[in-house]
Order: sequence, then C-alpha cells, then structure tokens
Amino acid sequence: MLYKNFKDTSLSCLGMGNMRLPIKQGGSDKDIDYEKAQEIIDYAMEHGINYFDSAYVYHSGESERFVGQALKKYDRDSYFITTKYLLGANPDYKATFEEQLKRYDREKIDFYLIHAIGDQNADTYLTNGCIEYFLEQKRLGKISYLGFSSHSSPETLRKFASHHEWDFAQIQLNYYDYLYGTAKEEYDILKELGIPVVVMESVRGGRLSSLPPKAEEILRNTHPDWTISSWAFRWLKKLDNVIVSLSGMSNLEQIKDNVNTYSDDRALTEEEEELVFKAARMLHDELVVPCTECRYCIDTCPAQINIPGMLKVYNRFKLEGPWALGALKEVTSEGKPEDCVNCGNCTEHCPQSIKIPDLLAELAK
Repeated sequence: MLYKNFKDTSLSCLGMGNMRLPIKQGGSDKDIDYEKAQEIIDYAMEHGINYFDSAYVYHSGESERFVGQALKKYDRDSYFITTKYLLGANPDYKATFEEQLKRYDREKIDFYLIHAIGDQNADTYLTNGCIEYFLEQKRLGKISYLGFSSHSSPETLRKFASHHEWDFAQIQLNYYDYLYGTAKEEYDILKELGIPVVVMESVRGGRLSSLPPKAEEILRNTHPDWTISSWAFRWLKKLDNVIVSLSGMSNLEQIKDNVNTYSDDRALTEEEEELVFKAARMLHDELVVPCTECRYCIDTCPAQINIPGMLKVYNRFKLEGPWALGALKEVTSEGKPEDCVNCGNCTEHCPQSIKIPDLLAELAK
C-alpha cells in the first residue's frame, strides 16, 4: 500500500468510503449486509488501508455504527475513522457529535469534517457556532483533525477555507471534473492555502469506470493490464497535494483492483494524461446535449416548457445519475417534460438540431 505523511502520522493513499456498502437482498439502504461488508473491511485492513470514511447520514445512519463494529477487532492505533456533521440532517451539532461517538463506540473521532459546504449554507456553518464547538472538541482530544467537505463554488470555497487553519479539506476531484467542472480551481485554491486534500468521487460515482467503447479501447490498447477505473486513480497520483483518494467500494472485486493500483507509486505520464483527457472529451460528447440556451425553442413551444432549463437537468442526469433529477423541481417552467405534445416545433427551430421531444420524453419517464 502506498502511504503519504500527514502531520504527525501516515495515511494510506487509498481510503475506504462507506456510503455504498453491500445491503441485504431486498433490503433498504439501512440494511447493510454485515457479513459481506465485513469481508471488505477485513481485506482493507489486511492490505494496508487505514482511512475509513463515513458520515452521519450514510446508509440512513447505519454506516457509522457498522464501521465502528467492524473495526473493533483491530488495534485502535492501526486505523483512522472519519465522519461529518451535516447541517441539513440535524442542525444540533452538539447532539450530532455525541450521537456519533455512541454509534462508533469510541471516545474520539480521528478526522472530522463540516459536511457538504455549499453556496447556500456556508454562511450558516460559519456563524452558527459549530466550527468553534468542534475546535473545542479538538482541544479536548475528542477530535484529532478538523476539516470540511465542499460542493461549493470556488469563491465560497476560498472564503470558507480562509476561516482558520484547517487540517484538511475534501473535494470532488477526478479527471472529468478537472476538465469540465471547477475541480482544478478548487484544488489550486487549497494547495495555495496549504490545505491537504482528501478526494471524493474519484471515479465520479462509478461513471469513470465505464466509458464509451471507443474511449475504453484507447485506454485498453495502451495498457491492457489496467482496468478503466485504475486510470482515474493513477491520474490522482499525479497531484502532490492529495493525501487520500476515497473509493466507495461495494464488493471484493473493486477493493482488490484498487489495492493493486495503490501497491506502487506509478502515476500517469504526461502522454497518458492526455489519453484520459481524450477519453473524458469522448464521454462528454456522448452524454452532454449541446444546448446553447438560445431559447428559440421556448417561443414555439405550445406547452411553454423551459426547455433549456430541462436540458440542463438532463445533462446532470446523464453524468451523475437519477439523484440529479431532483433539480427538476427547481426549474421555473409553466410546462413540465410530460406536457410535451411532440409537435416538433422546438427541433425545427433548434440551431443544434437537438431531438428535444425525445429527451423530454426520457425525462418524463
């Protein structure tokens, strides 16, 4: 296992995410299959992973309890447990922290984060007293290292990161978001401020584990012995301010592959990096509808559907999965996707020749 020095300790460069643990057949999200999940934790420990990430809401609160139990048989000094305070789940940060200690059945949390900083909640986090409370818990020895996870804009990230001297920060970082999102700017801000980075969404929720066939062909022809997922992790190895890259491993096949990737410090060369960027562009071209928001389609729509707004959600859905569809309720629109009458006026007036009725029908479904 590859390790990096962090302050007064050493962390495995591969971290175990505990948001996507195996669940019992026919069960809900909270019904973790303890036997199968324990096998994954045991394999992680046997192969040098020492960073175990969870959160108050993962698996409806059962993730923390499982991780605490699964690691009980190991020396407390051989691993680090991580969890987070989420404002939206329970604003009472004191009660949340005490409950988390009980769930883990531990006297301290090694790495603790203010969870999911966003443009809408950052000011509340900064002013509701939670940061001062957790800094006090750190002083008391109940927290070893205090950080935050961010899904905010770069501007909000800089503001939050500048609040005090944070120990670390967690951001969504992968080669796709480096090209098409704000990940590069976020990473550069944290590096500039001297804040080490823990990576979430290393393979974008699995999206970078399954690329368009032609993209996969390019990568496999270059390294037939590498899995598609391993390219994403080897790209992260290039970034010197990354201390841990998380992977929400759901089965033994995934963890074995990732452990193999982190058995050495082999990162991507500049030429190989260009190949994954090429693969990212191919993925982008295949999934993303090239809407320019010219709004010609709206003028002729009998149902008065905000088509550009709907297509923006459609693109998120194709890249991020079904959860992104929740953004449909935020689109200001008189008509809904299911109101489309398939008249074809929108397609006729679309400069990009997008087959809009087909996409609206998919959204409606």
